[in-house]
Amino acid sequence: MTELDLVFGGRVFCDLVMSGVEAPAPGAEVFADGFTVTAGGTATRAVAGARLGFGTALVGAVGADLFGAAVRTQLAAEPRLRLDWLAELPEARTAVTVALTNAAERSFVTYEERATWLTDTLPPSAAGPLPAAAACHVGIAEGVPTWVGDLRRAGTFVVGGVGWDGTGRWDPATLDALADLDAFVPNEDEARLYTRTADADAALEALATRTGLVVVTRGARGAIALDAGTGERCEVLAPPVAALDPTGAGDCFVAALCGARTAGWDLRTGVAFAVLSASLSVQRPGGASSAPTAAELRARVRAGLEHDDLPAGDWDAVLEHLSR
Repeated sequence: MTELDLVFGGRVFCDLVMSGVEAPAPGAEVFADGFTVTAGGTATRAVAGARLGFGTALVGAVGADLFGAAVRTQLAAEPRLRLDWLAELPEARTAVTVALTNAAERSFVTYEERATWLTDTLPPSAAGPLPAAAACHVGIAEGVPTWVGDLRRAGTFVVGGVGWDGTGRWDPATLDALADLDAFVPNEDEARLYTRTADADAALEALATRTGLVVVTRGARGAIALDAGTGERCEVLAPPVAALDPTGAGDCFVAALCGARTAGWDLRTGVAFAVLSASLSVQRPGGASSAPTAAELRARVRAGLEHDDLPAGDWDAVLEHLSR
């Protein structure tokens, strides 16, 4: 029996999101249609998991500054989210991202300090060590932290992800960390560039030789998945939606997928649930602030069943969870 459903470890940001706008040319000024201040990065996944009804913990760090206080205040309002392992560092400044977004494109400017990166050991906490957890997600760009390996040896299902490689090298050696994972969830560009393959399907096949489960997200086209152990493969198309801001959609997808694993749903149902969660998140601006709630997803699933516009999946099991 686990004490936590989900654990998310990684970098935590304060996102300043300006929506309905494109990045200006040098020397020019542009005006946004909307503005949101929200927790971002790994915090988006943690909020998404908690809002979907899963007991969730966030492992990371913010600075003892105005932006860190804003992030903590927002996260503390999520009743199923534990912040015992979110460190506050007096000597560091909170990572900040300014996002310029519209329905089709996103541009980012980020400031961060290495002190707020995820560490190999857990931050000290009055709550003590992390309790047993069903699933954990962590970025693998700097390797898998020791504390995540400890969780995995204790039975936690460990999911990994990567971010955009600003160096442009897309070093295939990064994928060596997949040996320490149970599942890997990149987006289509990340999958292709790291594997040097031509398309998402080829990348999926290549990645499945290195870890047990691979799910490649494809934005408005949904996601594809391959279970290397059973050979099961599935593709789930995203429902058509009026997208406002795609910021955080991938994080909502990952949180829902990890939750589906915790709930014991089959692969297709889990991927479909994750795709649906992400599709709801793009309809409003922001990272963590755009994560859908269990009630919103429950209403969408019921409407989808009524109009027969949901992808195949065990939606009765999903509704049972979302109705708790």
